[in-house]
Amino acid sequence: MSPNKPKSALEKQANWLSSYQPGLRVTEQGTVVSVGDGITWIKGLPSAAIEDIMIFADGSRGMVFDLNRDLIGAILLYETEALTAGTTVRHARYSLSIPVGDECIGRIIDPLGAQLDGYAPPAVIGRGDLEQGSPPIIARDFVHKPLYTGLKIIDTLIPIGKGQRQLIIGDEGLGRTSIAIDTVINQKDKDVICIYVLIGQKRSTVVSTIETLRDHGALDYTVCVVAEACALPGLQYIAPFAGCALAEYWMAQGRDTLIIYDDLSTHARTYRELSLLLRRPPGREAYPGDIFFVHSRLLERSTSLNAENGGGSMTALPIVETKQGEIAAYIPTNLISITDGQIYLDNDLFISGFQPAIDITRSVSRIGGKAQHHSISNQAGPMKLDYLQFLELEAFTRFGQRLEASMEVRIKRGACYGKY
Repeated sequence: MSPNKPKSALEKQANWLSSYQPGLRVTEQGTVVSVGDGITWIKGLPSAAIEDIMIFADGSRGMVFDLNRDLIGAILLYETEALTAGTTVRHARYSLSIPVGDECIGRIIDPLGAQLDGYAPPAVIGRGDLEQGSPPIIARDFVHKPLYTGLKIIDTLIPIGKGQRQLIIGDEGLGRTSIAIDTVINQKDKDVICIYVLIGQKRSTVVSTIETLRDHGALDYTVCVVAEACALPGLQYIAPFAGCALAEYWMAQGRDTLIIYDDLSTHARTYRELSLLLRRPPGREAYPGDIFFVHSRLLERSTSLNAENGGGSMTALPIVETKQGEIAAYIPTNLISITDGQIYLDNDLFISGFQPAIDITRSVSRIGGKAQHHSISNQAGPMKLDYLQFLELEAFTRFGQRLEASMEVRIKRGACYGKY
């Protein structure tokens, strides 16, 4: 063969095999270009894909969040002070998961499964992937079992069924978290496992929430997933997915679960922060265009499974914040369209002393009525109609006009409903 003739692919492969030495393994290795604000840019690792786990030489952990032509953008899940530019990084070759099992009940953990309550780590029996597909349609069942919150106005007029996604929406300070905590406390002795996810909350708020649950004995059947305000943005981003993975474990075993996301407004802002730092194109209100997909793939995992798949359920109560009652803002409208109904808290009702300050006219449960007991449903239907008529008639009384006797009766009856 002529020395100038190019070698064929088979000849190149034969030469590589002849030079192969047992015991050696070729792996990719990247280098950190920059670190800051909870993200890092990495050069190298051409086979990296979105959501791959990165292990840094100093012990830090990260997850691929953005891919460019020359650089990889990763969010940090655990960071040491030794992480600087020039640090080597490699693939972990496993997906992000969290320890799951009955041993987690009653514990306080972070989104990676690390214990925050000071006790020894539990001997868990498995791990649940944070990212996985929602149950297929053929594995789902109709929502047919009620989930009682302990609040009469919700259980009668805005009923919630097991497997439903019911949004709690309103301004800050109107009692959104109180409704969620009351719902968790009311699940005592009802064989419902609760997961309370705290996203970006102040430490004082986290401590107050946990102490309230403990004082009422609710921590005995609850898992608290905490990513407080001082945590890395990456941890705050994966917190709801970690809680969802825990709930899915028990749902697959045929058990009923309740998960609280407190709150998804903070989660959306965290996702926007990470996306802008990684130079993703901003959309409406500077949120990235896939924020709807992020929340939809999270909430779509809440459902009720049929008997062939265990019959378990995951009920989701996401909480979202509005500004000055603006229910038509970007994130609230996104979540309203994803969920099966909303419980809207009104500032004027709160100021007037109507508590919980639930606005019946703007609150709805689209599928909860199917799970409501027929005796309650028969009474709640006329009750809601009478109360809505009372709200319309009450407007006329502000003008001081003389009312007919039948209208006065309706107004008195509606006022009793309001106090009830």
